[in-house]
Amino acid sequence: MANIKSQIKRNRQNEKRRVRNKAVRSDLRTRSKVAEAAAVEGADDADEALRLAVKRIDQAASKGVIHKNQAARRKSRLVKRVSAQD
Repeated sequence: MANIKSQIKRNRQNEKRRVRNKAVRSDLRTRSKVAEAAAVEGADDADEALRLAVKRIDQAASKGVIHKNQAARRKSRLVKRVSAQD
């Protein structure tokens, strides 16, 4: 355990960020899987699921959870996979 005040605060901040980032990453994976599954099934809401997944990816990139290039790569691959199912 740190004795320095600034390091104690830094540890608290890092833990908050870690938990928040973990939740955002989990939601990203969930939305992507749902979008892909909807496309495979040919569900009516496949477009909506894709839109939500892309929205979550953009939000994660804007908050700094993932890098903007990684967001672009994920969106590209997801759209490519969903389009291949149509």
